[in-house]
Amino acid sequence: MSDHDDQSHTGPIKTPKQFLMVVFYSFVLPIFIIIGLVYFVNSANKTAEGSSDLSKSIADRIQKVGVVDVRDANRELKSGEQVFKAQCTTCHSVGALGSPKFADVAAWAPRIKKGYDELWNSALKGKGNMSAQGGGEFDDVEIGRAVVYMANAAGGKFAEPKAPNPAPMAGAK
Repeated sequence: MSDHDDQSHTGPIKTPKQFLMVVFYSFVLPIFIIIGLVYFVNSANKTAEGSSDLSKSIADRIQKVGVVDVRDANRELKSGEQVFKAQCTTCHSVGALGSPKFADVAAWAPRIKKGYDELWNSALKGKGNMSAQGGGEFDDVEIGRAVVYMANAAGGKFAEPKAPNPAPMAGAK
């Protein structure tokens, strides 16, 4: 037989428990190391693409999302003709998307029969292909004036809406 004993050919793993621990650590430990490296690399402050200035990149990331538009409540209201020329003429001059043309008596007659309030609500809330005009650039009274201007040009007899009286100041008597 051989002069060597059986112990010379064995490795450092002597039990099944040691074997399972070696297998576990050889697969799990590298995964945790990779995850740790990914977090380390991604945790550094980054600049925006094409920008080397950190403060500019931070300002770009925290920029305003919306804008508050404060209007002068005491401004003079536009006339119906001014609002028509600024807002309504695009569609109502040519009859785009089925809108009644300006001064077309036949197209406006059924609408005029419904009354001013119906026309005004349709203009403010939108109807058919016309989008809502309320809450836009013009005050509701100005939209009403434009409705009256268009309806009266087609034979209507509506009175132009007046500007509402300003609310009294809280401290005024």
